[in-house]
Amino acid sequence: MSPLPKNLTDSSSPHPEEACRAVSKDAPAGSGASWSILRDAADAAPQDEGSGASEPDSREALRRGWCPSTLRPMETGDGWLVRLHPPGNALTPGQLRRVAELAEMHGNGLIEISARANLQLRGVSAQTHPALVEALLAEHLVDETEHDGPQKLVLTSPLAGHDPSELIDAAALAREIGQHARMVAGLPAKAGVIVDGGGLSLDDFAADLRVVAAEEGKIAIGLPDDTWLGPVTPSDAADAVIGLLHGLAAGRRAEPSAIRRLRDLPPAGLAKLIEASGLPMASAPQRCPAPARAGLFALRDGRFAAIIGLPFGRSDAGTLAEIADIAGRNGSNEIRCSPWRGLAFLGLDQKRAEAVLAAADALGLITQDMDPRLSVQACAGAPACSRGETPASGDAAVLAEAAAPLLASGLTLHVSGCVKSCAHPAAADLTLVGHDGRYDLVFNGTTRDTPTQRLDLSQIVQRLQPGQDFHTRLITGRASGPKV
Repeated sequence: MSPLPKNLTDSSSPHPEEACRAVSKDAPAGSGASWSILRDAADAAPQDEGSGASEPDSREALRRGWCPSTLRPMETGDGWLVRLHPPGNALTPGQLRRVAELAEMHGNGLIEISARANLQLRGVSAQTHPALVEALLAEHLVDETEHDGPQKLVLTSPLAGHDPSELIDAAALAREIGQHARMVAGLPAKAGVIVDGGGLSLDDFAADLRVVAAEEGKIAIGLPDDTWLGPVTPSDAADAVIGLLHGLAAGRRAEPSAIRRLRDLPPAGLAKLIEASGLPMASAPQRCPAPARAGLFALRDGRFAAIIGLPFGRSDAGTLAEIADIAGRNGSNEIRCSPWRGLAFLGLDQKRAEAVLAAADALGLITQDMDPRLSVQACAGAPACSRGETPASGDAAVLAEAAAPLLASGLTLHVSGCVKSCAHPAAADLTLVGHDGRYDLVFNGTTRDTPTQRLDLSQIVQRLQPGQDFHTRLITGRASGPKV
């Protein structure tokens, strides 16, 4: 691969956009597909997190966000955010170490894992972005579509295809849906499909369509408003899902400003979509028990997996490089990002999986399902995010400690620096929405719901204590049910 021109990495470049656009001007003739992708990256100016909002202070405008990617970074308070979608949601230990090195080299060394199991590198600049993209291409870690639809449509358990309790091969079905969905033009960027094979339950994650193994060899498909279709066989499920996605894309083309998710279709439009599918109505599958989100897991082939969590979904690059090396030395052959904002190390024997967990614990990572930090979803917040109105990540650490008994009993807490809810679009038992240094409180809802009051952090901490009103309210009512 040809080296990048000097002006792409020269920090003295007079304007960030000039440095990025220099890719297309100076690309050598015949340099191949990688230069074509770099040109695309250069021509896609970074978007601010509130991009598209005609009124920057409008809470409704902030909700109309979009999804960053490797080639189209997002402007944040600490530089550009680059979202990485590894092919098949899988990395080797060597690739994870390389990502950590690149985060240090081209960003500020902070790495996140999103609630849709994507890697995010923060603090990238216009000068460093082209070299970062080229390095990621060399590692075969860039897997992006050419259109404006979702870069990662399908979410599965990190153990999909290996979990002995699965009723279907969720990994194979997810691959089939993902491949065919790339041909569906016009899907909203935030469209999502969950494929739940019956292993680690994904009931608490939001999606447009839920593809759930109802029993051995039978699948139900969930739509908004608790509408379920089916059953279908695993061999027919992908076609059924693609047909429904075509309907969503058609609805968006008809009303692009109004239809961003399947739930935005009017009742008549949803009824027409269901009729066109030809699928019968079905009963909702039984809701599964809450899964373990971290720890030691037995796999189908007699091997084991070690699943760890990153505190509030973020870590410094050095820590991830170290755990990647430890996993590699212990024989892990595959690493997957987890929707519980962590990493699953597969292909280990039991003793070595336990060694990986012990090392992760020593590094301050989450290794036990009862860790209260696992029940707190938080974005970076201010000052890292230009839209953050509160330091959400730091406040989340305070709240996790203050509400540890509640969190251990199953409480879910979402701390959002603004109304966009990047970390957790679904409902939580308690949602805190940053507003001018304080938080709007929503019980059993999302950032889109009407808050009951606005308080500062110290007031919230005080009222979460035993005997106080928030504590009492939270132990008597919980948000529940899958969000489609």
